[in-house]
Amino acid sequence: MALLAEGSALALAVLAVAGCASAPPAAVRATTPAEDERAIAAVLDDWHDAAAKADEERYFGHMTEDAVFLGTDKTERWDKKAFRAYAHPHFAKGKAWSMHSVRRAIVLSPSAEAAWFDEDLATAKLGPARGSGALVRMPEGWRIAQYNLTIPIPNERFDAVKKMIAGDGDAAVPAP
Repeated sequence: MALLAEGSALALAVLAVAGCASAPPAAVRATTPAEDERAIAAVLDDWHDAAAKADEERYFGHMTEDAVFLGTDKTERWDKKAFRAYAHPHFAKGKAWSMHSVRRAIVLSPSAEAAWFDEDLATAKLGPARGSGALVRMPEGWRIAQYNLTIPIPNERFDAVKKMIAGDGDAAVPAP
């Protein structure tokens, strides 16, 4: 009986190893990191261009269905549906917003299925701004899953801005 048990254990071990050997090979990466970074930059550039040209379909087509947009105001945390409802009147008037990246850094996840970025923006309305966020690789290409738009505040002006944000009166922000 012990011999049969040892034989069974050996047979199971051989089957397990054979099963592993016949497993399909791991997915082969179809793109290089540099190609992914260029593709991601192109998505972000086209997304900004779509806003500047009030192309609502193209703009929202770059976002995942569960995307989140964080605006500059503390109340502005929108899922895609709410953000589109907010933005639609602007796009419908043919005048959305204009911003373009003047510096961008992109980092790919080890699996290259997700990426995050930060970018400095030149904007017509806000002045210098910063965007950051995440993209995911979808079957149809890279899509924006989250975007966070901020206005960088110089450290030497932060106390005055903090007072304004906290509602501590009409604190004047010192001139540059």
